[in-house]
Amino acid sequence: MPPWNVPAHGTAASLSPFTPRGPRADLARLEASDRKHLWKPFTQMAGYVRDAPIVVEEGLGNWLRDAAGREYLDGVSSLWVNLHGHRHPRIMARLREQLDRLDHSTMLGPTNVPAVQLAERLVGIAPGERLSRVFYSDSGSTAVEVAVKMAFQFHAQHRDAALRQRSVFITLTNAYHGDTLGSVAVGGIDLFHQMYEPLLFQTVKAPGPDPFHRAFGQDVAEHEAGCLAALRARFEEHDGRVAALVMEPLMQGAAGMLRHSAEYLRAAVAIAREHGALVVLDEVATGFGRSGHMFAADLAGVDPDLLCVAKGITGGVLPLAATLASEAVYEGFLGDQDEYRTFFHGHSYTGNPLACAAALASLEVFEEEHTLERLQGTIARLGDHLDAFRGHPHVGDVRRLGVMTGIELVADRATGRPFDSDPAVAQRVIRLCAERGVLVRPLGDVVVLMPPLSITHDELDLLCGVVFEAIDEATRAL
Repeated sequence: MPPWNVPAHGTAASLSPFTPRGPRADLARLEASDRKHLWKPFTQMAGYVRDAPIVVEEGLGNWLRDAAGREYLDGVSSLWVNLHGHRHPRIMARLREQLDRLDHSTMLGPTNVPAVQLAERLVGIAPGERLSRVFYSDSGSTAVEVAVKMAFQFHAQHRDAALRQRSVFITLTNAYHGDTLGSVAVGGIDLFHQMYEPLLFQTVKAPGPDPFHRAFGQDVAEHEAGCLAALRARFEEHDGRVAALVMEPLMQGAAGMLRHSAEYLRAAVAIAREHGALVVLDEVATGFGRSGHMFAADLAGVDPDLLCVAKGITGGVLPLAATLASEAVYEGFLGDQDEYRTFFHGHSYTGNPLACAAALASLEVFEEEHTLERLQGTIARLGDHLDAFRGHPHVGDVRRLGVMTGIELVADRATGRPFDSDPAVAQRVIRLCAERGVLVRPLGDVVVLMPPLSITHDELDLLCGVVFEAIDEATRAL
């Protein structure tokens, strides 16, 4: 037996809610057509086409089934979007009801009932006391794009001429805010963003907290204090010209689940306020319960001027995003027609009634199933399991916020030395997990766990146990 505790678990076959069945008759055609026609996101297609794809056909609860009849626990919530399980009956019923009334109508002029109702609910649950207005879009990238454009235009057309000079955005290293050009400009991950640098507006980067990679062995509080000093220096260098601080609160997700403290977040917001800058919080990943609170800003007690939400807003059912703004920001766009203070931005499917209806139903599920209260037991159980990972010789760090978890794989835990000569180790872990009926996805050498909020304790045991076994098998001979 190894010197660490392997999380006990059942099997995918014993926990899956599906009735077993064989593969679809047209499976080979689907696989061939997938290879021939699809271009998948964040995927090197030269390697992808060599393997048989997982062709997902059904979802039920926290599980997916592919066209071959194989069943998988959805360990990353279908890329961090699913909250209450697939095909939740409350959300499905609300969608059917809405389909019988209205599929879509433009919001350039008219409005629609679910969009109005959802805006009221979002303002009611929003963190802090500033946020009072809701601007809809369709993805996390566009939610951030909207916030950036709002912050810039708010200052550019300010009635106080002294404030019109504010066009600088301060962001954090390792930031990820999406893939449209504005959101890429405020990002900071070279792997994703460096290619597009000639197309981007310039931003000012401050070092985001990352003690594992940048200050291995250093006291975390000391490291964060240094990061705050650098942030303050950036504001002082550009004093009077900073439009906004843009950041992901408490967890930089796509960077590899890099965690910072609530104290750091509060101090960063305070620095921005001291210098008259707006505060934009990107809660696309952390919002809607992932942190154990409705929003990460709630946990830290901070009050943004602009809040970006997407991913889990509809429970993972339909694309929808929203940028929430303070009344002060909103009023900065009011004026006579000939002043041209209008926010000239929009999407054809802005405020889509079906998506808004799904989001309303998701919020009802939070209330009816006491999701946040029940989630605390899940978070505690996850923490117990992660203690086993911390003892593994090839796990260098475990970072967690609520149910958002990153398990960093290393060649040498004592020094934090990465697998420089074998960058595919995390990919091997993911393949081994899939063979055992669990779907997870890595970020570089970080194995990410992001289960639905509805995951049961037995399913959580399966998720952690399978991932642990896969890490052990993938690294045993290294």
